[in-house]
Amino acid sequence: MLRRVERGAQSSAAAVVAERERRAEADALDKGLVERAQAGDRGALGELLHKYGPGLYRSVLLPRLGSETAAKEALAETYAKVVANIGKFVWQNVGFYPWLRTVALRIALDQLRAKKRLVLFEADDLEREVDAAQTATPVDQQVSDQRDREAARRKVEEALAKINPRYARAIRLRVLEERSREEAAAELEVTPATFDVLLHRSIASLKKALGGGEDRG
Repeated sequence: MLRRVERGAQSSAAAVVAERERRAEADALDKGLVERAQAGDRGALGELLHKYGPGLYRSVLLPRLGSETAAKEALAETYAKVVANIGKFVWQNVGFYPWLRTVALRIALDQLRAKKRLVLFEADDLEREVDAAQTATPVDQQVSDQRDREAARRKVEEALAKINPRYARAIRLRVLEERSREEAAAELEVTPATFDVLLHRSIASLKKALGGGEDRG
């Protein structure tokens, strides 16, 4: 029994060491790409964006903006911002991704503030995330992505569970699934004009739920 425990402890320790070595190698590769990008190598910058862009879109932008169109627009703006400001980036042994994520969060915050579209979260929510990203200890991209997805999913589901099921359905159709108002109205068996009123009430109910209240309509 004791030997089995010892073998398990040794295996866990070896896994931790291997993970540290993997991250050190990945950071060294990223640092080299950053240095080349800052020297004017657009190919190196392209490698960095190709490496982290999909995760940034999937785990950071899409959950917060709730729309593929808005998330893709924000990702494009993020790329443009990074291209323009890569020379200002200072490597601090925490990797490239935390900085990239903060840039993306700021772009998403700008979209929410501009109210370009119907969204589930207020700008204040994302502003708090931006502040937290600047003060929190940076973590590995995989861990960060998982936390982002879980937090966004939990917040949406908890809020939708607090409101009238019909309201929740309207939001899922129009905002999360991006169905047209005509399609959403047909799903709920109402006219488009009636659906507009329903959706307005649904969003108001959801905002109240996000604020800590509960509204079953």
